[in-house]
Amino acid sequence: MPTPRYDPLSRTFHWLTAIAATIAFILGPGGFGRLMHQGVDPATRQDIVWHESLGLLVLVLTLLRLVWVALRAGKPHFEMAAWMQALARLVHGALWLLLLALPVTALLALGSESHPLTLLGGVRVDKLPWIAGSRLAEAADWGDVHGLLGDALMWLAGLHALAALYHHALRRDGVLASMLPWRTKR
Repeated sequence: MPTPRYDPLSRTFHWLTAIAATIAFILGPGGFGRLMHQGVDPATRQDIVWHESLGLLVLVLTLLRLVWVALRAGKPHFEMAAWMQALARLVHGALWLLLLALPVTALLALGSESHPLTLLGGVRVDKLPWIAGSRLAEAADWGDVHGLLGDALMWLAGLHALAALYHHALRRDGVLASMLPWRTKR
C-alpha cells in the first residue's frame, strides 16, 4: 500500500535544498564579474562567500538526494490526470537538471574568468586550473548562463510551489501534505 507521505529524509533533503537555493539566489551578487575585474576580493564580500558556500551545499544535497531517490523504498502516488502526471515529471526533471547545472556553471564561470572560489570558514580556491583555458571554459559566458539558469530555477520552483498549493486548496489530494515537514489534515 502506498504511503501518503514522503519519508523524513526525502522531506529534509527537499526543504534544505529549497531553503539553501533560495537564500543563494537572494544573495547572488549582481555584476560579480565586474566586481572581480575592478579588483574586489570576493572574500571581503559576505554575500559572495555565502552565495558560493550555499551553492556548493545545494550541489551536495542534490547529489545525496539522487542517491537517496535510487535507494528509498518508494514515494507517495496520487491519482491525477495523465497530463498532470506528465507535467509533474517534466517539472521535476527540469528542477533536478537546474539544481545540478547551476553549481557546474558557477564553477565554469569562476574557472574561465580565473576568479577564486570563496567559502565559509576562510576556505579559498584561487584557481580552478582544470577549467581555465579549456575549450569548455571558452564555449560560453558562463556567468551569464549561471544567472539565466538561476532565474529559471526560481521561476520553476515558484510554479512548483503554486502547483502544490493548487493541489492543497482545490484538489485536496494530499500532494502538498506529503512533503510538508509536519503532519496536516487532508
